Amino acid sequence: MAGFPKQRAGVFYLTEGGQETEIMYKHGHNLPEFAMFPLLDNPAAVADLRAMYQRYLETAARHHFIALMGGLDYRASPDWGIKLGYSAEELAEAQLRSIAFLREVAKPFEGQLPGVMVVGLVGPRGDAYSLNRNITEAEAEEYHSVQLATLQRAGVNLASAMTFNNVAEAVGVVRAAARVKLPISVHLTLDGSGRLKSGPTVRQAIERIDAEAGDSRPDFYGINCSHPVEMEPAFEKGEWIKRVRCFRPNAALMEKQALCKIGHLVDGNPTELGRQMGMLSKRYPHVDIWGGCCGTWDRHLDEIAVNVREAHTELSSL
Repeated sequence: MAGFPKQRAGVFYLTEGGQETEIMYKHGHNLPEFAMFPLLDNPAAVADLRAMYQRYLETAARHHFIALMGGLDYRASPDWGIKLGYSAEELAEAQLRSIAFLREVAKPFEGQLPGVMVVGLVGPRGDAYSLNRNITEAEAEEYHSVQLATLQRAGVNLASAMTFNNVAEAVGVVRAAARVKLPISVHLTLDGSGRLKSGPTVRQAIERIDAEAGDSRPDFYGINCSHPVEMEPAFEKGEWIKRVRCFRPNAALMEKQALCKIGHLVDGNPTELGRQMGMLSKRYPHVDIWGGCCGTWDRHLDEIAVNVREAHTELSSL
């Protein structure tokens, strides 16, 4: 399978926002182990999910962004499946149903969008906000190969390893993706100091992953589940920053686990978040993939898309 498309002037991608916090706190659906895919067995939840994704796709269409559409399968890996009571076969079927759902929802929008790409989300083996230092590269490759093999069967355009904070696990997951010839991105999450919780800076993590993965290195990197204030100190000067193509911020500057467990939606200030992301777009005009994480959805995505377009219009006029 060919890799993810290279950057093209004026072409931008929009991901979904923080679907877990939206579905839990705005629509009242419980997520066991923070897993979305069990909702596909709940007709009321499916209706709410469909409406959420439709609003996101309308936003992408309004701003002429390619929809980079993922969700539901972040927890669809073996250890989490066991916790949720799924056999290996049932877990694979849940993944396939998740991808089929995304395609079904997107189909009516195909003529309204410059493009639609379907993404499989791969979460870390352990909790995203733990250190996860014990996993080796080989263990990570073996573990994540199960979910990635199913995503390859599903024919996704891209696999995205989300909220990773451990270099060894990131190396393992990209090697597993290479084995099944799937394009993959790695999205790192940061603490308040702009580092990964496991210790390295973003630059150190990216340079180490690229070096150790070799020919299997990811197609690109992103930052997710971090507020722009946390992102700012992370970006040291250097060519390495060109490897970062995606920003998916949280809506509010708040401890990450609290955002997922606080019991209500913390959506921050969508206008200010859009302005902050527009400023990042001016500083890093090579970044072409935008979206959101905890607390964000269509209001935030709309503000982000407006500000990114305006930033590039200003840059092109200089």
